[in-house]
This record gives sequence, structure tokens and C-alpha cells, in this order.
Amino acid sequence: MEKKNSIEFSLTGRRALFTDPVSRMGGEKFSYQVPTYQALKGVLESIYWKPTIVWYVDKLRVMKPIKSESQAVRPIQYSGGNTLSIYTYLSEVEYQVQAHFEWNENRADLAGDRNENKHFFIAKRALEKGGRRDIFLGTRECQGYVEPCRFGSGLGAYEDCPEFPLGLMFHGFTYPDEAVRPEEKNKLTARFFRPVMEKGIIYFPTPEECTIRRILADSRPREFSLERGNMNLVGGGALDELAE
Repeated sequence: MEKKNSIEFSLTGRRALFTDPVSRMGGEKFSYQVPTYQALKGVLESIYWKPTIVWYVDKLRVMKPIKSESQAVRPIQYSGGNTLSIYTYLSEVEYQVQAHFEWNENRADLAGDRNENKHFFIAKRALEKGGRRDIFLGTRECQGYVEPCRFGSGLGAYEDCPEFPLGLMFHGFTYPDEAVRPEEKNKLTARFFRPVMEKGIIYFPTPEECTIRRILADSRPREFSLERGNMNLVGGGALDELAE
């Protein structure tokens, strides 16, 4: 069932690298078989984002067979110099995504910007233009492309596969300005879940439905203000560095 304020789009790219954030500190990198919830949320925020809204990914449809390719790279070490690593990317990816936005209830200070039609139609126009910012498939060297589509159209690669368990997988981060649980206020929290692809479709639980969670660090939300109808950044915090 399509939810209110819902958009649907295809997401394609030559390659992708969806990793557990723990592995991003260096060394070998190996992609998950499918995009993480957090990666898809990042794509949505590249299409259109304001602190007034929160994007929720409803479901993902895998359109092409899952294939991988390895490449030798020379990343820069934190201590200086270069090292040799093998990165394993997903190759020739194509997905269909359905998502919707809701108001960020932690942003009572931006209640004056809660104009449903405004945000919905701006998001649709931004999607038709390919997004407001560059689209990346997990990491900067993996360029992605978006365009509107009808979710469920066309033939997917896994239509005949009733169930495809994907094991324990990183779901996403709960940032301080999106936290609902009292114990996660002013905290950065990581979430995990166990997805199962059903006939090529993954139905994502909402962030609050994820039961496997871990608080990573203390943090605080950015501060915004409404001035002349525009969103202005007042100040940052530890979250700014974590989100870079």
C-alpha cells in the first residue's frame, strides 16, 4: 500500500559499495549484497531534504542479478602514505525504491515549515531533475542516478525466488534530532536487522522497529531557525563531524 507523501524511483549505477560502517576505518572493504536502509536514506536526502522532514524507506526491489567485482586500490593511510587493499563492489546495479516522508517531531522549532504540499511537490520536481545533489551508491567513487518510476513495473531478477535471507545487516543510524527513545536523546545510535528478500523485494522495518541497537557516542542536533521562510543553520556540534 502506497503511503502518504510517497515517491517511487529507480536507482542505477555502474558499481556500488554498501558496507558496514565498522569496516570503513581502513583495510579490505566488501559490499553487502543489497543497499542498506541508511544508504537509501542518503540517496533520498540527496534528492531533497529539509530538517523539517524525515525520510522513511518502505521497500526496495532488486531489478538485476546480484554480481560483484574486485578492484585493487591504494587508499591513503591515517598515519600517512598509501597501502594496497582489495575492494569488492557490486556491479551494474538497478533497484526500485518506494519511500515517504513524515514530520520530524523533534523539530518543534520548525513547525512553521510543515507545509505538506510544498515539500511533496518540491521532492517530486527534484526527483524528475535527478536530485538536488550528486547521488552516491554507498561511497563517493560509486556514482548513482535516479529517475521516477512505478514501483513493481518491469521484470525483476528474483521474481521466482520466494525467500532470500540476507543475515544480520546494518540498518542505519539514529541521529540525535531523530531520536524517539528517551535513552537515545542526544546520542548517536546504530541499528541492525535481519532482512529477507521476498520475490526480489525487501520490506524495511522503521527505525523504531529495529530491536538490535547500540549507542555509539554522545552528540547533539544542529540548530536551525526560520527566517524569511528559509532554513538557516545557526550552529553545529559533534554531529556535524560524524555526519561528514
